[in-house]
Amino acid sequence: MATRILGKLRPSTSALFVCDVQEKFRPLIAGFPTVIDTTKRMVQGAKVLDIPVLVTEQYPKALGPTVSEVTGVLPAGTPPAFAKTLFSMLTPEVDTWLKAKPEVKQVMLVGIEAHVCVFQTSLDLLERGYEVHLVTDGVSSSRPHHRAAALQRMAQAGVLFSNSEMALFQLCCDSKHPRFKEISAIVKEGQAAEPFSFTASL
Repeated sequence: MATRILGKLRPSTSALFVCDVQEKFRPLIAGFPTVIDTTKRMVQGAKVLDIPVLVTEQYPKALGPTVSEVTGVLPAGTPPAFAKTLFSMLTPEVDTWLKAKPEVKQVMLVGIEAHVCVFQTSLDLLERGYEVHLVTDGVSSSRPHHRAAALQRMAQAGVLFSNSEMALFQLCCDSKHPRFKEISAIVKEGQAAEPFSFTASL
């Protein structure tokens, strides 16, 4: 009998992975302002709840650094972005970072592109035994149908789907949480942002 995965996010066992949210992608990615806004708020939430954040950059020499909206809110102690040529975020350096954090069992994932780097990262994390939570309003591709195919494939592999509001309130768990007001304010920022529909048929 298959074991049911409830996917109950907890700050003490979670990490946030930010995949390649870089400057050169601004004009290329569908709904990129929404991806940036979601990523920024997830990083802010991680900072409030003391959740470690890891950032990668795909060939930054050509594709530029992580967008300033995200780097400007990174928690103190976040390591410099890991540069990579591997499509997956799971480079040897990132593997070393994860092994130094044995308490991390769940990885929340945002970034681009959904059908390449995010997809391959999710499979590598699953293969290593991590519970993967895809923050769906924080991932996209240059073409919406590529994003749709990636989400379908990740669901088949066992990735758990969430969104920023859903994940942040689950991490907070209780309106009596001492940081609830801060998390609620971050969520409200997202509710006020310009909506973008990622929907695309296969």
